Amino acid sequence: MSSTDAQAPLPEDAPELHRPRRKGIYILPNLFTLAALFGGFYAIVMAMNGQFEQAAVGIFCAMVLDSLDGRVARMTNTQSAFGEQMDSLSDMVSFGAAPALIVYEWALKGMGKLGWIAAFVYCSGAALRLARFNTNIAVVDRRFFQGLPSPAAAALVVGFIWVVTDAGYSPQTTPWLIWLACALTLYAGLTMVTNIPFYSFKDVSFKRTVPFIVIVAIALGIAVITIHPPIVLFAIFMFYGLSGYGVFIVKWRRGRPVSVISTSTDEPDEEGLHR
Repeated sequence: MSSTDAQAPLPEDAPELHRPRRKGIYILPNLFTLAALFGGFYAIVMAMNGQFEQAAVGIFCAMVLDSLDGRVARMTNTQSAFGEQMDSLSDMVSFGAAPALIVYEWALKGMGKLGWIAAFVYCSGAALRLARFNTNIAVVDRRFFQGLPSPAAAALVVGFIWVVTDAGYSPQTTPWLIWLACALTLYAGLTMVTNIPFYSFKDVSFKRTVPFIVIVAIALGIAVITIHPPIVLFAIFMFYGLSGYGVFIVKWRRGRPVSVISTSTDEPDEEGLHR
């Protein structure tokens, strides 16, 4: 074939050649994820400038946004592998690295090597917990988390800082706060990598009808939080951070399985319990 023939135009009735379509990303759920990531980044910047109350607010805002992105994706049918990976990376920054850096700047820096080791234990615990969650997602009873979820762990650490700072205390004026912050950081970090079951609230459906009293209870709950957000929020997450051990003890005393991991998802008793 000559070069002239090779460059001849295709006939009009020849099939049109289509380029492979580029894969896009869904905007709505990833906007929530990016906003949660910004909350974690904002908290780090505020801690570096000594504004620890604002840092705590940034983490709690990130928690709210993180709880919405997955629900928005499911409600709008915009789930994607990209969104899942983005969510995990955002969680690592907002609920892993950010709380560790905040508590280190606030109190642990004065402990020397022990301080940064405690902060690293928390940060590595968050990373391990997120990695385990992603790999075990198909075999975990969805009613429970395996170990303390990273947003709740972050709420324990920064919530404590928020309460103490709001009360006018600091590690510089009250040295024993340093040891309490260290103990709480280690507790949160290590509890994330345990097998203790924590209720996930994932079996709560927002599409079902509820009695009128439930709406009244929600309104009262919001009113209670607004009375004094630092104390109320920290008390709620402190109770939740201990509740898993209560569930573990109750299950163990009743002789029921305490692990939320199942080796099979085909058993009749486990139908609907897994993702």
